[in-house]
Amino acid sequence: MNVFLAKILMYHQIQQLSGEGYSLNKISGVTGLHWRTIKKYLSMTETEFEEFQNSLSNRKKQLLPYEGFVKEKLEMYRDTSAAQMHDWLKEHFTEFPKVNPKTVFNFVHWVRGKYNLPVIQQLREYETVPECAYGKQAQVDFGEYTMRNSVGTRIKVFFFSMMLSRSRQKYLWFSVRAFTSELAVLAHEKAFDFFGGIAEEIVYDQDKVFMVSENNGDLILTAVFRQYVRSKGFKLHFCRKADPESKGKVENVIKYIKNNFLYNRIFHNVAL
Repeated sequence: MNVFLAKILMYHQIQQLSGEGYSLNKISGVTGLHWRTIKKYLSMTETEFEEFQNSLSNRKKQLLPYEGFVKEKLEMYRDTSAAQMHDWLKEHFTEFPKVNPKTVFNFVHWVRGKYNLPVIQQLREYETVPECAYGKQAQVDFGEYTMRNSVGTRIKVFFFSMMLSRSRQKYLWFSVRAFTSELAVLAHEKAFDFFGGIAEEIVYDQDKVFMVSENNGDLILTAVFRQYVRSKGFKLHFCRKADPESKGKVENVIKYIKNNFLYNRIFHNVAL
């Protein structure tokens, strides 16, 4: 059965299921199509549907000269998005036609189906991280949340959290000002005073509060924070970008503060 005939049969199946009272979601479950696609097909007459499929076929033919390139890239990098493929095509072929991104999306989808190249995400391998010794490590993170005061005015509050990795003991400090290097240093002092000591190593995000910029992979600390770290003598560990797992313990604290502790509370002040 050719592809065009299969599409026509699918169109009639959708129309039949709809006529029997099937909902869009149920038709989607039967056909595997998105409910928006089904809704669009239901709005078309058979003639309109055939014209639509012909237009898709013509668009695909426009990109057929690039089929081999797309196939090769998908074989090498199965998680490639259509947007990334579009960029590659424009970079490698100066004569690449100006087409709608949706056209490239459909073409990439077609190549995946033709050569059985489904998306395979490149997943990181994880293993259980052994517990640190007591006093070995602490994790730091920041958060912000919009609250309402007693008269209904919106107020944004900012907060700093430090958590000891082994004992899970936590310290939280609120501010009505966004955190700067100076304010972060003050928050550290309050946390160390609360814990009664300083952890050997502290884990952070690559946050602008602590860094001026990144130079060839070398982290450049702000002058205020660099001087503070030297005076206290603790080690620094900055997580890679998009790698929150390295400090997942304190990430969970931030989520709890936002979604539970502060949720539906009325703001009065940040004084303890």
